[in-house]
Amino acid sequence: MKITLTTFLTIDGVYQAPGGPEEDPGGGFEHGGWSAPYGDDDFGRFMVGVIGRAEAFLLGRRTYDIFASYWPAITDPADPIAGPLNTLPKYVPTNTLTSADWHNSRLLHGDLAEEVGALRKQDGGELQIHGSGALAGALLRLGLIDTMHLLTFPVALGTGKRLFEPGVLPTAFALTGSEVTGKGVVITSYERRGAPTYGSYERPEQG
Repeated sequence: MKITLTTFLTIDGVYQAPGGPEEDPGGGFEHGGWSAPYGDDDFGRFMVGVIGRAEAFLLGRRTYDIFASYWPAITDPADPIAGPLNTLPKYVPTNTLTSADWHNSRLLHGDLAEEVGALRKQDGGELQIHGSGALAGALLRLGLIDTMHLLTFPVALGTGKRLFEPGVLPTAFALTGSEVTGKGVVITSYERRGAPTYGSYERPEQG
C-alpha cells in the first residue's frame, strides 16, 4: 500500500491543534482551532476526494482518540467522510493504548519501522495518515511516507509543534498538484522521488 499523509499546517509549519482549543494544549499552546475559520466548499471537496481514495487509515494515538470520540456518532453510511472512517481498517501505533473499541481498529505495539513497513508492503491502495503529527514526523525520519498533501493555512502562530523537525530524512519530492481554496488555503501534493540531488549557482571560472 502507498502511505499518504494529509495534514494542516500554518505558514510557519505548526500542525498542533488545528481543529479546536481543547484538541492539544500541550506546551501551553493557546491557538487551538486556527484552521476552522478557513473551511469552505473548496476545502470540503478536496478532503472528500482524499478520503474517498482510502483503503485503510494509519493514525497516531491522539488523532485516533479525537476521531473515535466523534466519527462513530455519524452513522449515515453514505457520509463521504464518516462512512470510510467508520468502516475501513484503522491501525494505531501506540505504547500506551491497550484497547480500541472503534470498529475495525488494530493496535500496533511493535517496532514502528517494522510494523508500518509490513503494512506498506501489502497489496492495495492508499494507507492514509490524517493529522497525527508526531507519527508523521517519525515516519518522515524513516522515509516511509510516499505522498504528502500539505494544506497550508494563511496564518502564522510563532509557537506550537512543527511537522518538519531536525532529523527528517533528506528526501526529494515531485510536486503533483496545487490549488488555492476560496479562503486562501494553499493545497500542495507531493510524491516521494528518493534522495535529493545537489548543484551550485556559483559562476564557472572564466578561462
